[in-house]
Amino acid sequence: MESINAKYVSQKISKTRWRPVSHSFLQQPDIFASGSWDNEHNKISFWSIGSHGSSAMEDGFEGEPQLLCEQKHDGDVLDLQFLDQDRIVTASSTGAVTVFRHHQNSQTISIAQHWARAHHYPCDNAPCTGVVCSSPEIVTVGEDGRIIVFRADQEGVVRVIENADSSTIHAVTYLRTTEILTVNSIGQLKLWDFRQQSNSPSQILSLSGDRVPLHCVDRHPNQQHIVATGGQDGMLCVWDVRQGNTPFSLMEAHSTEMWEVHFHPTNPDHLFTCSEDGSLLHWETSSHSEMPSFLQGGRNSSMMSRSAMAPAGGNQSLISAWLSGDSSKGRLETSHMLPSQTLSVNSLDVLEQCLVCGTDGEAIFVNRQVPV
Repeated sequence: MESINAKYVSQKISKTRWRPVSHSFLQQPDIFASGSWDNEHNKISFWSIGSHGSSAMEDGFEGEPQLLCEQKHDGDVLDLQFLDQDRIVTASSTGAVTVFRHHQNSQTISIAQHWARAHHYPCDNAPCTGVVCSSPEIVTVGEDGRIIVFRADQEGVVRVIENADSSTIHAVTYLRTTEILTVNSIGQLKLWDFRQQSNSPSQILSLSGDRVPLHCVDRHPNQQHIVATGGQDGMLCVWDVRQGNTPFSLMEAHSTEMWEVHFHPTNPDHLFTCSEDGSLLHWETSSHSEMPSFLQGGRNSSMMSRSAMAPAGGNQSLISAWLSGDSSKGRLETSHMLPSQTLSVNSLDVLEQCLVCGTDGEAIFVNRQVPV
């Protein structure tokens, strides 16, 4: 735990996100943004974790994050996503969607675009619960069951799917350039194809039995048919959207709500989850086979696989280990990433070897030496 820095910020932190890095320059993450919730005045803030060069102390322990600038935010920050290196999009409990621009020369923040009450009920605001970006496109979801498509360079709305869901949509992610995935409060995962004019999902997957609310979703960065979700019961579910309509595997992860799940963007044999129970888990495989080994932990006591074998068809070596029930090739291991379990860990983000998370304990934790 010695490579973890804690910064106490006098705000409950709802979201933390790394600024994208330029891979052409082998750049390391150095700036992240945070959003707050349940405070008298909420804000978005930008932080620096300092240099990564030879000036760093030998053990890589460079001190706590430094505040660069901050801006008042109306309502709770319910989601936060970078659009590019200078712009970030927030989802607000007021129903608003806002694009902020971070001016790095002057360390100031300005509003580049603002859609007030984008999500709403007939007589009241509806919280905007999730946002995903593929510049210049922005897709938001809300408690009102709407899916809205914006463009950062246009004032109007590009598309609205009015009654996308009769329940609360909690999170959204891209599956492919023209397809998104949403998860809702009755345990459903829905695929939407924007090439279709239809306002109906192209596919619905669901948890059988109890309709456990799903809170978060992430797509495997290389194998887009593989999706991980987490929900109210703390279980980690892995789905293959090509096969069947129920999760492929279920793993006991947390004792209460899982708030976020993230595959490592460049090494997706590693996955990270955080929870209301105060823990942040790093999931990794100890397989030495060539194929990714994520779900080869069939004998792991914390795992239940819905399938004893990989799907029929396809090249066996290319089938992701997420979807492999063969426990002989490896093992799924979990490790705790935070020194002590206290209040809810609401958000996490991982990029290269850097991890950042935010908590209801008014702390931001940064780990610069994640073993991936």
